[in-house]
Amino acid sequence: MNRINELFSRKRHDILSLYFCAGSPTLEGTATVIKTLEQKGIDMIEIGIPFSDPMADGVVIQNAATQALRNGMTLRKLFDQLKEIRQEVSIPLILMGYLNPIMQYGFDNFCRSCQNCGIDGVIIPDLPFKDYVEEFRPIAERYDLRIIMLITPETSEARVREIDQHTDGFIYMVSSAATTGAQTNFDEERQAYFCRIENMQLRNPRMVGFGISNKQTYKTAASHASGCIIGSKFITLLDEEHGNADRATERLMHLLGRQNYKTSNP
Repeated sequence: MNRINELFSRKRHDILSLYFCAGSPTLEGTATVIKTLEQKGIDMIEIGIPFSDPMADGVVIQNAATQALRNGMTLRKLFDQLKEIRQEVSIPLILMGYLNPIMQYGFDNFCRSCQNCGIDGVIIPDLPFKDYVEEFRPIAERYDLRIIMLITPETSEARVREIDQHTDGFIYMVSSAATTGAQTNFDEERQAYFCRIENMQLRNPRMVGFGISNKQTYKTAASHASGCIIGSKFITLLDEEHGNADRATERLMHLLGRQNYKTSNP
């Protein structure tokens, strides 16, 4: 069974996924961050593929991508860094990146490299759903790779149900139509959106992302989905801690009010 599906069949609530950009703040730190996050009890990891024009991302992730590119990170370099990651890491790993560098690499080659490294899923924010269904999904399925689709408050019910029908893994529920970035709370409109999607009784589990940075936003989002995805806040903490994922994760857990995480060994 794909590790994403296995995770959601085993743990239906309070799933925490963290996002960071490969190659930032240091070029060679990608594998170390991944190993540390699993040791700290994180359920799933999204590894960002740096791109020069990350249209869905706010300034924090944009800056991380710029730093990664300046450090020399490329898709080929990333796959090289991940080639032995499954010798030490067992949790689901997802690559998140834009279509341009993936297509330059070649989508079939990309999926093959993902399989060789033990990548379980891919998020491509600018991949049109029609293209996904007609062209990309059949290729990804040959490599047991889940392509995760995003929905927003503006996504119609018909499209949400269509996405639910044609995907297998989880649905990435974007908290707002804005770019990524930390927020202090979710207003009534956002909470109504969470409830509306929850009441649709979709086949796939849902993860809420964009804007989760503290106990209030985490608790609100987690109460309406299987879990949460945190990117910008973790990247900020990781940068402040000069790439030390152990300290960055502990600081994040404190902000979220989560007590059930693994602390550092003495």
